[in-house]
Amino acid sequence: MRLILRWLINALALIAATKFIAGFEVESFYAAVIAALILGLLNAIVRPILVLLTLPVTILTLGLFTFVINAGLVWFMSTFVKGVSVDGFLPALMVAIFLWAVSTITSWFLKQD
Repeated sequence: MRLILRWLINALALIAATKFIAGFEVESFYAAVIAALILGLLNAIVRPILVLLTLPVTILTLGLFTFVINAGLVWFMSTFVKGVSVDGFLPALMVAIFLWAVSTITSWFLKQD
């Protein structure tokens, strides 16, 4: 149940990000749901490998390089999810930071139960 709730919250966060971040567009709720699913899969499968490969840079930047990795995953996701577009790296980075903030707040509220 929590997994589905997180998935829907992330989809809503992607739609909300379109209101705040210029250069990021999601055409429909369906596209946001698919994008949230793909991002979740990328974060579960690809992100740990990328973090391991870039560990020296991540340590050197005190973990801030993970935002760059997340931005790359957002940008990568937008290349094959129809209905989601990112106009460049900076909007992808801003979406990654926005999704991180939403995920942090969501985790905090779900731990309260």
